[in-house]
Amino acid sequence: MEQWRKDARSEAIIVDLEALVPQDHLLRKIEKVMDYEWLYERLDPYYCHDNGRPGTDPVVLIKMVLIQHLFGIPSLRQTHQRIQDTLSYRWFLGYGLLDEIPHFATVSYAFCKRFPEELAAEIFEHILNKALNNRMVDPSIIFIDGTHIKASANKKKFQKEQVAKAAKVYSGQLRREVNAEREALGKKPIEEDDDNDPQNPTGGGTTEKTVSSTDPDSGMFVKGEHERQFAYEAHTACDSRGFVLGVEVTAGNVHDSVAWDNLYDNVTHKHTVQFVTMDAGYKTPWIAKKTLDDGKVPVLPYTRYNGNQDRYKPWEYTYDSINDTYTCPRGGILRHTTTDRDGKRTYRSTPKECVNCPCKAKCGANEKGQKLYTAHIWQEYLDLVEQIRKTQRARDIYAQRKETIERVFADAKEKHAMRYTHHRGLAAVTRWVRLKYAAMNLKKLANWSWNNSFFSQILLIFTPKYAKTPVFVR
Repeated sequence: MEQWRKDARSEAIIVDLEALVPQDHLLRKIEKVMDYEWLYERLDPYYCHDNGRPGTDPVVLIKMVLIQHLFGIPSLRQTHQRIQDTLSYRWFLGYGLLDEIPHFATVSYAFCKRFPEELAAEIFEHILNKALNNRMVDPSIIFIDGTHIKASANKKKFQKEQVAKAAKVYSGQLRREVNAEREALGKKPIEEDDDNDPQNPTGGGTTEKTVSSTDPDSGMFVKGEHERQFAYEAHTACDSRGFVLGVEVTAGNVHDSVAWDNLYDNVTHKHTVQFVTMDAGYKTPWIAKKTLDDGKVPVLPYTRYNGNQDRYKPWEYTYDSINDTYTCPRGGILRHTTTDRDGKRTYRSTPKECVNCPCKAKCGANEKGQKLYTAHIWQEYLDLVEQIRKTQRARDIYAQRKETIERVFADAKEKHAMRYTHHRGLAAVTRWVRLKYAAMNLKKLANWSWNNSFFSQILLIFTPKYAKTPVFVR
């Protein structure tokens, strides 16, 4: 009878953990590029060194969280279980085969109670600065978009509440420009107490909002044929090489253009940006104005006209910037009569000139022959954005979205478990998203550094010694 191999599961052996971890393992690559001394200095004030049992090494706790996000493990509980029986994870933490791994509750308590709130942002910035110092980041072209993250909230447990309307970032500037135009037209200025009153920073008025009873910070998200659910949204900016440069987390029902200002200011203040690439959700007069006034080039897509197809299109009217008038396709003049509080200019035609026009139906004029045409006070910025869109350079840049920001979202959800979150509260979810993006940047940084050093070693091996000196051939 054939002799079967004996059971060696209980065999006592002497093993070298260092030799069991492959040389090209991702965690080995990360150890070559990361440094942790700054973490000890940063967290030293939060530990007491002469009061009973010493605490767990803070770098070990941070490494456990990095393992969770690097390998897309859904929770800290599962991370703790996998570290116990994975050799490479133990090696990364500096633990032996028989050492006891810190409990997952210790990790959770450290990040929720002990560590400073801004630690996740500092880790993210530290890793990004390493990539910048190694010339791996190219912030001249940035891509901005948002992705939804399903919240840990029961969609059937909610209540309707009346909440104050938030004031827009640009409301003060818009109101000043509107009042300047109204004064020139002889109109009464619009009161500014709604937006500029320090006692009423919300901008005045209320609106009904669906608030979750489980996680009030999340927002009801409905898009297309998707079911209604509570979610958060991670508004993200990345460069042309896929490195995440910044993130702003909001409730899932906050529009992309509302959260854009904080993200844009954060990224452009830290990096030299030339092109800002966004999708159609960001094609607003304010975003076009702010980017162009800052000396940046906004790259935005074509948006389909949603007006009445049987009438004249807006681009068929000719604008005269000197006289501030529009000319319709039939030659009628529309004069600027007023500007409302939302920045909409109203142009009207003269009824006696258009009352007998045969194109009144196509023009949209009323029975008296008066046509009303509206345009935003910052319409010229949108017109300039449309001209930029038609250039070949802008088309080539916009085509990179699927390789950059959309790829970041795909990797985050498929490889790093960012499709849904177990955390509740905006602060906790923001910290969780930043750590996840930090792990993604760290993974890219480690792989690129390893590949560059590997090819450098290959060149040194196969390059002859005499090739180091230049040879000139006539």
